[in-house]
This record gives sequence, structure tokens and C-alpha cells, in this order.
Amino acid sequence: MERVPITKDGYEKLKSELAYLKSVERPQNIKAIEEARAHGDLSENAEFEAAKDRQGFIEMRISELEYKLANADIIDTDELPKDRVVFGCRVALENLDNSKSVKYQLVGPDESDIEQGRISVTSPLGKAILGKKTGDEIVLQAPGGKRCYELVEIL
Repeated sequence: MERVPITKDGYEKLKSELAYLKSVERPQNIKAIEEARAHGDLSENAEFEAAKDRQGFIEMRISELEYKLANADIIDTDELPKDRVVFGCRVALENLDNSKSVKYQLVGPDESDIEQGRISVTSPLGKAILGKKTGDEIVLQAPGGKRCYELVEIL
């Protein structure tokens, strides 16, 4: 069983989603199935089919979240070293090709959101910057070609 790193915030979000699915979505779906059954013939009942499909999605997501939470390795980002890039770090990078600066936080796969500045440690860039120190150059082979960055700061 593989442990998956996750921040405290990421763990809490997954926990909240699981609680919402169990306490709100599942009961609403059960009610929708009951109402659809009351309409009679189930073989041609679109509401019943839609509710059953939704039930399958909800139960699959609940199972997935329970698995992820059970295998989560919660990392306290307040206790991180600042001399090298590790999981949970926030970093400032400069793209050496176009001089644009970007800031990212290295997070687990379930927390990544590029628009929020969170990249997965399993992404090509995430893997490339792990263990690097301020001033190091990062060369990355991306789908669009080779990219070069400089690690400006570990925040």
C-alpha cells in the first residue's frame, strides 16, 4: 500500500468532500430514486436511470476518497526545511527563455491546480525541482520542447 503525500489543507478538503457526499448527496440521491420508483414502470423511466447513474458516481467517489484518506501521508508544511525544495514548499522560478517569473507550491497529485499555483510533485516540473537549491538551474523536457528555469527563491 503506497502512502501518498498531502498537505493538511488538502487532507481537510478531501475529508470535507467525503462528509458532504455522505451527508448531503447520498441522501438526496436516495430520495430521488424513491421518487422515480413511485412513477411506475422502471424500464422506461429516465429519472430512475439518471438517479441510478448518479448513485453509481457518488458511491465510486466515496470509495475513492476513503481510499485516498486512508493512504494519505499528511505533511506539515510549517516544519519544512528552507535550504532545498521538498514536498509542500513554495518556490519562485524564472523561466530563462522568456524571463517570466512564476510561483508554485509542490503538492500531492490530488491537490494540484495550476491556476492556484499548486503543482504535483509527480508532474515533470515537480520532479525536476525536488531537491534543488536557490540559484540552481532546472532543465525540463516538456511536451512543447525543452524549458529552462532558475530557482530564484524557496518561499
